[in-house]
Amino acid sequence: MPAEAETAEPFLPRERGLPQLRAAAETCRGCALYERATQTVFGAGPASAEIVLVGEQPGDREDLEGRPFVGPAGRILFRALDDLGIARDEVYVTNAVKHFKWTAKGKRRIHQTPRASEVRACLPWLDAEIALIRPRLIACLGATAVEALLGPRARVIQDRGRVLESGHGACLITVHPSSVLRAQGEAGRRAAYDAFLADLRRGVEFLRRSA
Repeated sequence: MPAEAETAEPFLPRERGLPQLRAAAETCRGCALYERATQTVFGAGPASAEIVLVGEQPGDREDLEGRPFVGPAGRILFRALDDLGIARDEVYVTNAVKHFKWTAKGKRRIHQTPRASEVRACLPWLDAEIALIRPRLIACLGATAVEALLGPRARVIQDRGRVLESGHGACLITVHPSSVLRAQGEAGRRAAYDAFLADLRRGVEFLRRSA
């Protein structure tokens, strides 16, 4: 017989407020990623947020602290929001996958991209977060978030900076802020940051036009 598909669906609570979702996610065993992660890293921010920012998965710092975007990529993201005049306590930040997937390299834990099956298994949590918040804009940060919310019809390289409609609402496509850190040299990182900022600015302009 085929193996039963991995999914977080059985772990979602009947009562669907953000506190209830966050508490239930702590015991999620919807896929095997929980086995090596320190803890579940659920989304953070107000239920009234107009913007939800979705990344790939927690990193090393997030896994240890239990909060999303508290590492180097988070500093890039919140710097960009500050530059756009968006208060960080007005947005909701989360990830497509709630557990840290990693491989050891010496004493360091190195990020591994989650498989499509792992993203699908975790999608019920993201679906529930978005359904509760009902944001006016979802910023998909990187390929994993884009695939989770828009499927194969969208690609970061060809669609970045665009706002596309999805079953979850309006989705802005851009890179993950960690790509800024990977750019070569100071000039390269500055150019990568400016391009990332320009993408987010298009999302702000979309919100203004649709107000």
